[in-house]
Order: sequence, then C-alpha cells, then structure tokens
Amino acid sequence: MAIGFIGLGNLGSAITKRLTDKKEEVIIYNRTKEKVLDLGYEIVDSPKELIKKCDTVFMCLFESKAVKNILEMEDGLLQADLEGKTIIDLTTNHFDDVLEFHKIIDEKGAEYLEAPVFGSVAPALQGLVTIVTSGKKETYESNKTLLEKIGKEIFYLKEPGQASKMKLINNLCLGSFMATLAECTALGESCDIEKAKLLEILGVGGGQSLVLKAKTQKLIEEDFTAHFSNNAIYKDLHTLQDLAYSKNQPLYTAAVPKELFGKMKKDGNGEEDFSSIYKLFKN
Repeated sequence: MAIGFIGLGNLGSAITKRLTDKKEEVIIYNRTKEKVLDLGYEIVDSPKELIKKCDTVFMCLFESKAVKNILEMEDGLLQADLEGKTIIDLTTNHFDDVLEFHKIIDEKGAEYLEAPVFGSVAPALQGLVTIVTSGKKETYESNKTLLEKIGKEIFYLKEPGQASKMKLINNLCLGSFMATLAECTALGESCDIEKAKLLEILGVGGGQSLVLKAKTQKLIEEDFTAHFSNNAIYKDLHTLQDLAYSKNQPLYTAAVPKELFGKMKKDGNGEEDFSSIYKLFKN
C-alpha cells in the first residue's frame, strides 16, 4: 500500500524523494498545493482523504502548531476512521504538545510514533539522517524497517516526549557549533587567511565536526539556500529554553546562539540556511 506524506518543506521533500528512490509509492497532502504540483506525486485534498488511502502517514511539519492543525482542521486526520492506522511524526515538536498527540491519536485507535529527524536535506536524500523515536515498543518495531529506508541510525527512547527532548538537546550542539564556526571563519578572513584553506584546517583541527563537513561549501560559496533554516533553529532553541525552564536547569551556552539566530530572523533572513549566521560576523 502507498505511504502518505504531509509536509513537503525542505526536509519533507528530501524524505519523500528518498522513499520513492527506495521504490515506495507516496501520496501527499501539502497545505499549499500549488508548490507540489510538478513533483509527480498523487496529491489529495485533505489529510482525511490521505489516511483513508494509506495505512501509514508521515508528518514532517515546521512545529507543533502545524501538527495540531493537521489533526484538528476540517477534514483533518482526526476526522477519519483511524482504527489500525499509523502516524509517524517527523516534526520537531514542543515536548509538552507531543504528549497530547500521543494521547489523542491513541484514543482514536491509531498508533503514533514520535520520530524527529536529526539532519537536513543532503543526508536525507541519501538516507543518512538519524531518527530518534518514542512511543509504544511494538509500534517502533513494526515500523523500524520503513524508518531504515530514510535513516541510517535509528534510536528508541520509550517514554513519550523523550525523542522530542533529545532533538532539542542535539540542536543546542548544532546551533552552538554553527555560530562558533561562522565566527571563526569571519575572524580568519579578517586575518587575511583564505577562506577555503581556513575551513580545511579547521576541519582537521578544533572545528572538526559533522556541522563543518555539511556547511563548508555553503560558507565558501555563500550560497545560503535553506537546508535547515534560521527560523527553524531559532524556534528549536527557544523551545529548548522552555525545556530547561521546566527542569529548573539554567542554560549558559544556549542563550547567545539563540539570540544570534533571532537577529537573523529579525533582519529578514529567517528563510536562509542557518549557516548564513556567518554574515553577522563578516559584516
């Protein structure tokens, strides 16, 4: 049976392409239908219609508010007969909101797997992202083979909400590393060190990281077409601060990167790749 997919942003588009490359039939629903007309997928008019056609539906949306809308809108997922269906949510959700999603989908007789994705467009196209899941163990086990078609490393954390929390913690590393690498690049250039050589040296020195490997060409070419946007990392770091507050846990290294990405958003650069934070330091 075909797989349903909701949300063809940068990451969602890459994952659907990966699924089709793995010979899966994909049917899609996207809020802005005109953006996906030329992608070659069967398109339906509502989430309700989609889950009628598919036993398994992926959601890959910007935030929990968008997930809630897909569930509760007129002709949303909750308006369908969900008995025996599975919803795999790749969204980076708020750690509180995702608990509600587990509850209401379970009450409708469906399986819900919280499964945020660690990685962006380039690794997603190759099936190299990491996926961390939370939910019922049997739901995880029955969908693991499918998840392995889109991800290289698949982890399971039993308690609902833990996968979402882990994604936020991971993005503290991501945002902090990117801000530091951007500042190092701008500082090196001010010292008249050629940028490509500077990044090559950082790549075998203290800057060695998956972040630098992924963003070296973007920093060299200053092509900031979004793979993972400033808007997205800013949203995630804001939610991370909510998490820390709920645990009475001060965050020190998260505060400055969050505000730097907030500055990028305020300046109208929210839709650019988050590596464009480099422009703050260069300028």
